[in-house]
Amino acid sequence: MTSPSHPTAAPAARAVDLRKTYGAGDSAVHALAGVTLDLEAGRFTAIMGPSGSGKSTLMHCMAALDTPSSGTVEVGGTDLGRLKDKDLTALRREQIGFVFQAFNLIPTLTASENILLPLNLAGRKPDQEWLDTVIDAVGLRDRLGHRPTELSGGQQQRVACARALASKPSIVFADEPTGNLDSTSGAEVLSFLRRSVDDFGQTVVMVTHDAVAASYCDRVVFLADGLVVDEIHDPQREQILEHMTRLQDLAAARATGA
Repeated sequence: MTSPSHPTAAPAARAVDLRKTYGAGDSAVHALAGVTLDLEAGRFTAIMGPSGSGKSTLMHCMAALDTPSSGTVEVGGTDLGRLKDKDLTALRREQIGFVFQAFNLIPTLTASENILLPLNLAGRKPDQEWLDTVIDAVGLRDRLGHRPTELSGGQQQRVACARALASKPSIVFADEPTGNLDSTSGAEVLSFLRRSVDDFGQTVVMVTHDAVAASYCDRVVFLADGLVVDEIHDPQREQILEHMTRLQDLAAARATGA
């Protein structure tokens, strides 16, 4: 495993021996097979791996969208497994932001209303100065009154990014945030996520299969067969492609019994 080129920061979230199994007996699928991982505060981390490696399952468990079979997840030092449903919902709303590949905007609400929705659901008033900063950073000031159908895909995803940041979460998870976007719109979204780390001190964790997207990150963590198998820091596109090609070749060899 590549050694980090700088000291490790305190984790914004942590997984310890995380396991997730679907089904039972001979048909059981071990999506996570014992993942231990620190997600460092104030950094942009990508999670990569071949199809079926456990990337999205890991993200969903760490973002409190799914429950692991065993192991622990901590966000901001809080063990999610010890929380009652009501407290878990509150933590998810207040400390975790999420950006989905499919945007997940409410079509009947304006961009502004979509951005404020999590805060309204939590009964919280926005920090107007912070909200203005986020809106200006995503470049949507003149589109706030538009509904999703009146926005381009890139604009919709930037609304989703602003929504994720509006509550000042401890950590933002992004699941293939550029998967439905063209290269120009994707670059706009990735640049905003990069800026949110550099300028605002945000912590962002992104699942992606795209080496170009991952090259925006400070760190890339590679999964295979439900385990962390490698990582690189300050990654370049060519390095990422090398690692992904090697993991895919290994997965193909196992599948054919070679």
